[in-house]
Amino acid sequence: MAFGIKRDELKRWKRQVEAGEIAFLTHYWADDRFPGHKTVTKAGCQDIERLKAWGRRYGLKPEWIHVDEEYPHFDLIGQFEEDILRAEGKLDQLRRFRSI
Repeated sequence: MAFGIKRDELKRWKRQVEAGEIAFLTHYWADDRFPGHKTVTKAGCQDIERLKAWGRRYGLKPEWIHVDEEYPHFDLIGQFEEDILRAEGKLDQLRRFRSI
């Protein structure tokens, strides 16, 4: 279950993904499979090859891509999430939801 984002933020992320950019969207998230994790960041790009290459830079495996026809993305959780957002200069996304 996702919550804590505004409609315009989701629309902006979708436009960026559709344009072939690597786009980030962080939101609150509740999933019993990942206890203790309160946020997830979707790192998406409609250009799958670009998304794979980007993910390899951070040790993400191509098979971890959520293959969605319109909005393929990696779900970044935990330390991966924090480390990647820090490297990408996007920590503001996490700061909004938690203190780091």
